[in-house]
Amino acid sequence: MGGRLSTFGEWFLGTFAQGEAPAVTSIELALILAGAAALSVPRATWRWFGLVSTVVHELGHAFSALMVGHRITGITLGLDHSGRTTSFGRTGLRTVWSGFWGYPVPAVVGAGLVWAGLTGWGPAAMSAGTLVLVSTVLFIRNAGGVFILLGTIAAVVGLMLFVPPVFTGHLVVGLGVALLVGAVRDLLNVTLVHVRHRHRLETSDAYLLSRRTVVPSAVWLFLFAAVIGGSWFLAWRAVGRVVAAL
Repeated sequence: MGGRLSTFGEWFLGTFAQGEAPAVTSIELALILAGAAALSVPRATWRWFGLVSTVVHELGHAFSALMVGHRITGITLGLDHSGRTTSFGRTGLRTVWSGFWGYPVPAVVGAGLVWAGLTGWGPAAMSAGTLVLVSTVLFIRNAGGVFILLGTIAAVVGLMLFVPPVFTGHLVVGLGVALLVGAVRDLLNVTLVHVRHRHRLETSDAYLLSRRTVVPSAVWLFLFAAVIGGSWFLAWRAVGRVVAAL
């Protein structure tokens, strides 16, 4: 048993080394984008992949809260894509900062994954993500959240164990693009809350931020869109350099 754990530990640590960058063609990128759209556009697939986006969304709130010295007291996740991160600390601009980094973070993480996958750091990104997800279990405060998070961890670990290393970079690029597309889907959903479903405004980070500041919800939605658009731009630049080099 000890030998197996030692072997697993050595393998896991080895994933943090930079490997060979994958050769990603423009045809493959088109297929990846189509696959990402298939995960985020139809309701049937978004029902499940959207849960991954929700996890990343709430982790965005959690990490930004830690950045300003807050203490995370709990995270809840719902099967209806709802979520809430509770933190304790000084209010004011610190609370605004942590409240902002929800909707944009899946796109930011997605751009990072695209870069990592294209530069040989795909396995390291998967392993780092696994460590973050495992540590997050300690902060989950509802049964649905435990189910969602454990399911996400199982999926990531399964991909790490059973996908051949030569394909890991391609897989990470695909996951990054899927999160980028998912971020756009989430942004459209929250925008529709303000336009057509105003009875659900309490679920919108933009509305909550407007309540804490003198800045209107529309401005916060624009800032969300700006960060998401910037993430798409950075991912596109990374992709463009790789395709141009082939």
